Amino acid sequence: MAQVEPNSNLNNSVLLLGNPNVGKTTLFNRLCGLRSATANFPGSTVEARRGTSSSADTKRTFTDLPGIYSLLAKDELSSVCRQALDGIECDSPEAVVVVADATNLRRNLIIVNELLHRDIPCVLALSMVDIAQKSGLTIDTKKFGEKLGCHVVAVHPRTGKGLAALHEALDKPKRDAKPLPSINNKKAVLAWADELIASSVGGELAIGTFTDRVDKAFTHPILGLIVFAVIMTVLFWTIFTLAAFPMDIVDVLFGHVGTFVGGLLPAGDLHDMVVDGVIGGIAGTVVFLPQICILFFLISLLEDTGYLARAAFVMDRMLRKFGLPGQSFVPFLSAHACAIPAIMAARIVPDRRDRIATILVAPFFSCSARLPVYVLLVGILFIDSPFLAGLAFFACYILGALAALFTALLVRKTVMPGTSRPMMLELPTYKMPSLRTAFLNTVDRAWVFLKNAGTVILAIVIILWWLSAYPKIQPSQNVTALRQEATIVAETNLDASGRLFVEADSLEYTEQLAGSFAGQLGKFFQPVFGPLGYDWKLTVGVMTSFAAREVFVSTLAVLTAGDDDVENEGVIEKIEHAKTDAGKPMLSLPTAASLLVFFVLAMQCLPTIAVTKRETGSWSWALLQLGYMTVLAWVSSFITFTIVSAIL
Repeated sequence: MAQVEPNSNLNNSVLLLGNPNVGKTTLFNRLCGLRSATANFPGSTVEARRGTSSSADTKRTFTDLPGIYSLLAKDELSSVCRQALDGIECDSPEAVVVVADATNLRRNLIIVNELLHRDIPCVLALSMVDIAQKSGLTIDTKKFGEKLGCHVVAVHPRTGKGLAALHEALDKPKRDAKPLPSINNKKAVLAWADELIASSVGGELAIGTFTDRVDKAFTHPILGLIVFAVIMTVLFWTIFTLAAFPMDIVDVLFGHVGTFVGGLLPAGDLHDMVVDGVIGGIAGTVVFLPQICILFFLISLLEDTGYLARAAFVMDRMLRKFGLPGQSFVPFLSAHACAIPAIMAARIVPDRRDRIATILVAPFFSCSARLPVYVLLVGILFIDSPFLAGLAFFACYILGALAALFTALLVRKTVMPGTSRPMMLELPTYKMPSLRTAFLNTVDRAWVFLKNAGTVILAIVIILWWLSAYPKIQPSQNVTALRQEATIVAETNLDASGRLFVEADSLEYTEQLAGSFAGQLGKFFQPVFGPLGYDWKLTVGVMTSFAAREVFVSTLAVLTAGDDDVENEGVIEKIEHAKTDAGKPMLSLPTAASLLVFFVLAMQCLPTIAVTKRETGSWSWALLQLGYMTVLAWVSSFITFTIVSAIL
């Protein structure tokens, strides 16, 4: 991801500053719309959104700073805001717009006071004025501005009302010197805020409202968990349901593209590289896009309503025991769909140390790509007991979750010592979500995913294709004999001839894979996986599954059955009854149990590693994640294989 670089050609740089959940990002989206781009602040992984907005003849560049409660805090988000205000490695702001929640001015005025001490031209934009008015408050913005010494305007980010007044205030930002309390004297600051509110705000905020009663349920230690479970179940059911159709469309579309392009190219290595490598690699990236878009759209809606803050409050009690903040629950839940959007969703965790810990353990939660492997192996282990098979399936999810939590605890005790930062959370006002904001956030997230992760994923897939395609192996005598037989049979039985040709092609592919660099790597690494009960074919399956877990079953189908249709029951049976070169069952009960544990715990997804590198900003964390999960999976699988072998 690019960094926010200085740009002398863009004048009138304006920063948007404010507490979390005050409507700052909604205001940014209303001002800039799609005329924005996402990058990183210099020297950090904190995202910055920059966009342009015009009024009359003035074009301004707005930067949406992360939401913080104080400029004095020592966390990364506050540090980024301070550097932006000071113009360190970026444009010095000509003005700052502080967005404040009109229903909670006392708390919001703390950061206003800190900014006024910096003597930077500023405008105070009051959001949620309509909610404040419905709650019984009236605000005299003119008198408020006179007391503060700067312009105060009321804005409605969802409707766009007040934007003209905001631009007008920015045309001539006012900064009159007024007596200010010390930023280090909290008592004096709150007294100053109370005095301002008393002189400029009329009425009283209604208390004991319906939303207060709702909060008692949403934040209750037990009832809150039940409500959370129901909402998240509906959310992920929606993701799986709605994403299935567009994912199928993407799959079919790229299939047609591959067929079309393949028809234009002559048979050979270029044909295979373009169709299987380039187009296949792009398809393997884009197919995740519907899940990612739906996930971020729904999370944006939930966040905009104010509910996610309540859910984080409830989950914080449990997760903090393992060194994680309450915000980690959203990435963990989304990991059950796919680890890639889960790691991207970890951006909602404000503290960098907590965020990295969340990213490192998120892949332990069982994603949808593991399901084909679970179905195959659980079916082998409990072929005549559906009830036990169901329990084993559920146990896979529990094992992954426990591994994630205890690994997080280990991380916070070793490489990142210390407890999770206490989650300072001010419950935002409930409000109707903005579809516009959710849509713009989704478009932004989708573009970032395609632009950054897609290029890395594509390169990895092309490399894996090359490893499986070279060196070229000449067809064996068995392949030649099958094709000769198919040619003879074609004179009397075309169907039988076609089956023989398919069998010959499958055998040739199997021999090619076995003799390729990928196959040679499988045989080379087989001694490493031998103690787990794996022969070279299973080793090749495990090695290729590092590109994507779901590749494992298809690889075994090709290696053992000559048919890539893994939904065909006959193929499953052939995999189950496949033999090693020594004539023993390839998937014995100890081996199947060992393999199941390995797939629950191992990091077998190179695209996820690439996204981990991008989100943490370092290959060190990505390689640590890969190494730790692989070693843990190997040791656990070895123990499983040894115990089951001893029992049987």
